[in-house]
Amino acid sequence: MKAICFIFLFFLNCAWLGAQTVDTLQKVEKPAQVDTTMKPPTGDTIVHTEGDVNKQLEVIKEEKVEQHSDSTGAEPVRNELVDSTKFSRYGNLLNDDTVYNKRSPVWIPAAEVVGIDFLTFAMNRYIGQYDYAIQVGLSSWKRNILYGLEWDVDRFGMNFFLHPYSGSMCFNAGRSNGYNFYQSFAFAIGGSVMWEFLGENTKASYNDLINTPVNGAFLGEIFYRISSNILDDRSRGTQRVLREMGAFVVDPVRGLNRMIQGKMFSHTNQEVYQKEPINITLYAGVQKQIVKLQDVFQSNQINGIINLQLDYGNPFESRVRTKPFDFFKFRLDLSFGAGRKILDNFSGYGILAGKNFQADSGNKSILIGAFQHDDYWDNNSFELGAIGLGGGIITKVPVNKARKSNLYTSLHLAVIPFAGNSTRFVPDTSIYRDYNFGSGLEGKFESTINIGKYGSATLPVYYYWIHSYVGLRENNFIGIIKPRVTVTLFKILSVGYEHAFYFNDIFSPNLPSLHIARTEMKIFLMIYLEDKQRRGHYN
Repeated sequence: MKAICFIFLFFLNCAWLGAQTVDTLQKVEKPAQVDTTMKPPTGDTIVHTEGDVNKQLEVIKEEKVEQHSDSTGAEPVRNELVDSTKFSRYGNLLNDDTVYNKRSPVWIPAAEVVGIDFLTFAMNRYIGQYDYAIQVGLSSWKRNILYGLEWDVDRFGMNFFLHPYSGSMCFNAGRSNGYNFYQSFAFAIGGSVMWEFLGENTKASYNDLINTPVNGAFLGEIFYRISSNILDDRSRGTQRVLREMGAFVVDPVRGLNRMIQGKMFSHTNQEVYQKEPINITLYAGVQKQIVKLQDVFQSNQINGIINLQLDYGNPFESRVRTKPFDFFKFRLDLSFGAGRKILDNFSGYGILAGKNFQADSGNKSILIGAFQHDDYWDNNSFELGAIGLGGGIITKVPVNKARKSNLYTSLHLAVIPFAGNSTRFVPDTSIYRDYNFGSGLEGKFESTINIGKYGSATLPVYYYWIHSYVGLRENNFIGIIKPRVTVTLFKILSVGYEHAFYFNDIFSPNLPSLHIARTEMKIFLMIYLEDKQRRGHYN
């Protein structure tokens, strides 16, 4: 229930985020030691004695959009005043201001990690009253340390959603105290190790020690960056309250730290957080599901759906690509009416490092890089949770400049060092593990063509090979194809249709092969909130 509430609030918050998009440039009002030798490419200083702050922010936003919009091509309009060593070509900071966002002593985030684990234990012990939280103490700690590790039997959502979410909180204990992505990853590892050996009376589990920190860092960095786009420490009044509340919902640990550090109530005269343009796609409608097992129909039902996609950053902006998640894509699908499996799937990828290339006088743009992937599928046909690490290429090719039509394509190939996927007996509703652990490979192809302002057509294709080594010894070949078309009705509002195909071919040395198929037909209304500094659908 807590997860459902969080997802609901996250949707509302992201819709508001799209309405206000990114604002402005960066610097701090107060400390005398702030470097003032580098001035932002556009004026973004708030003067609190000269009228309404919110009106000043709106003027700054309009000026910035006018100077830095990339609507005329693959790159933002160049501005000779922009120093890309400090600012992006949108005028945004490339890093959080280090004077305002100082790095705390290491004991502070470490203590917060201990507090997060203790609070989780207290909820499990006194509110949930779970068996694994009873009689936890010196004897259980000693037993856990001496008796080694195991593969646990927790249900799929616990291991592949709730554990990574817990890891994201430990990650952000470091991130919101001034530590970078890789440094914060160490706090996620520490929180996972401490919990596995000291937080429960059961043996520590291999899968949680892998999944909690790795996918926790993935989610944690996304939450941190979204909350940065929401926050603006120059704002006041109702706008400031709404921004603080929104950031707290997305990243609770950061919200608490802002309160402790005094940032929740302080005011700056310039922007102090790294922000990237973000495009938000939100749609709701109905879907019809048809499931077949060995060509025999198993179910035929209609459900309500809500979907969210975040496209953060511009993959075609020429910049140094050594900082993780300066560009990421994240998609979340909810399904209502199919029992307890409301969170149908979430998936995405974030860049770890890469390089941009331009061709044909800048008309064709390419990004090649290394990416981290997180995939979670939990429906009545199959369960799949996977960590992916690999390379990818993303391209933009103009189709019709007059109509502003472009073809966006991405191709990713990744190694899956760890995964969980359902067995041939398909998911059940018990509280115990109904899936295997394994590893393998994945490939993702996504292509979108925009027909100017009239609509778009998209073809995503995902393919996974999972070899299980814990549970039933099987090889799973899972394919997902989801062609989609949209037609614009009015500005940001479109109507769309998606026809999705899922199949899972299962081969085992000791059992007959099995083919599971699922078809979905979706009709929906879509709202597309486009940041004016980062125009264009992609994927």
